[in-house]
Amino acid sequence: MKPKYSIHETGPRIEEFLRQVIANARLDLTFKLEAGDQANADFETPDLVVKFHGDDVDLILSNRAELLLALEHVSQEALRMHSDDHSRIAFDANDYRALRIEELRMTAQVAADKVKSSGQPFRFNPMNSRERRIIHIALRNETELRSESSGTGPYRGVIVYPAGMESLPEAPPPPPRPSRFGRPPEPPSSDRDRDRGGRGGDRGRGGPRGRGPRR
Repeated sequence: MKPKYSIHETGPRIEEFLRQVIANARLDLTFKLEAGDQANADFETPDLVVKFHGDDVDLILSNRAELLLALEHVSQEALRMHSDDHSRIAFDANDYRALRIEELRMTAQVAADKVKSSGQPFRFNPMNSRERRIIHIALRNETELRSESSGTGPYRGVIVYPAGMESLPEAPPPPPRPSRFGRPPEPPSSDRDRDRGGRGGDRGRGGPRGRGPRR
């Protein structure tokens, strides 16, 4: 099947945008576009991977790759990609993505063990939709548990419940911190962080009647 986003068709647009961003930010980075592979096909199958190299790789990978993921997101916005397609283009450096998938998979198993032994739900810290999906997939075969996404926007995370437990009430987001100009920032739009089924969304399995995560 032909990928929706290919090096030949989409690559030049990504290259033009990234060269401008890197130059304006004065980052010491180069990048190469590669076709997506199936190394972690259970968790993600991107059509296109952008791999970064250079002296500033450590910078873009700091704070759990905050800048790398920001570059990925603004590039997807520049391409006017629908949120359902965001998993089709991935940014990477020093094999960060594979290492992060393994970290999340192991963390999900630790959380599952805690819920089984304590009978209490476990709440993960907020994470993006792609990482939430990894947690859900890692736990999809757990018959004693179910996973559910909860929260809105950047505060959305995953809660792991014993299979028969009802969902906790939605926690209100924390109040916005005042900006440097004394005005609180605009609240984030939840439209850019929807959980959807299929390739780009996150879902969990298990629990009574096979219920998945609340949208």
